[in-house]
Amino acid sequence: MATAYIFTLQPTFTQGLILGQASILLLLFLVLKYLFFDADPDRPYRKASYQPKVEPRSEGNNLSAGGVDLAKVESSAGVGDAESSEWLNVFLQQVLDAYRVKLRDGLSGAEGDEVARKRVEDFANKMRPTGFLDNIQVHSVDMGSSAPRLSRARIRRSLAPSAEPEIEYDMNYIDSVSISISTSVLFNYPFPSFARLPVSLTISLSLFSSSVRLTPPNPHSPHPTITFTLPAPHSDFTLDIKTTSLMGSRAKLEDVPKLHELIVNQIRRAILEKGTWKVVLPGLSSVSEVQQDVKMERKLVEEAFLS
Repeated sequence: MATAYIFTLQPTFTQGLILGQASILLLLFLVLKYLFFDADPDRPYRKASYQPKVEPRSEGNNLSAGGVDLAKVESSAGVGDAESSEWLNVFLQQVLDAYRVKLRDGLSGAEGDEVARKRVEDFANKMRPTGFLDNIQVHSVDMGSSAPRLSRARIRRSLAPSAEPEIEYDMNYIDSVSISISTSVLFNYPFPSFARLPVSLTISLSLFSSSVRLTPPNPHSPHPTITFTLPAPHSDFTLDIKTTSLMGSRAKLEDVPKLHELIVNQIRRAILEKGTWKVVLPGLSSVSEVQQDVKMERKLVEEAFLS
């Protein structure tokens, strides 16, 4: 019986197929490794040469409280129309301004910007997945100057006899909030620190619009809380995010559409998963008790979904 050999001195179709596939894989490996990846072991972190910048915003002096026209609020206070939410908008503006000032240590100008940038960078490196991302360098942070504006307050009454009425608002947040970072995506296969893909990224938020539901505490609940739900059930939200990106070491890919889609989807998923906040009422319940209630509610939902 004749024996079939894959490798012989006489070229065969099988040899040509194997060598062709191997050469294509080798060529692809060399292109990725030497054009896009950064595999220099002596430099554990090297950012891309492109550093996206955030354009400074022009700040007007016509509005008080960071964008809320206080004169307009005061002039409309005596109008006998429906209940206005302007008082709450002024309150939210002052709260956000207080956080912005504290994040900058009360400093203004470039010195305050550097303090805020450093704090955001420390937080980002604390939260990053160390096995997937290299050290994150934050180039600039714009925390905006506006605040969410609430309107069209309305009461939603449930058909259930024991359910408490709920309040819904329409929320619109129009601002210029952005962050510019540089990092590297780590490839640990076939061995640790095999290659790094430098990435420079700028994320800018200009509009976030949604409905917000406020659920008052139930007097008959063992641990009554005030619940904020964003977005309100059976509703969607609008998220206007712009991203600019640059990927690669020697050869660079600019503004990859799939990267923009991935970032937007992750932000939307985080809002849907973490868009419910419960405020504990002092003296009536504790944080640990409410956390236990939330775990029980999630468990019941999962069991109902599986059944």
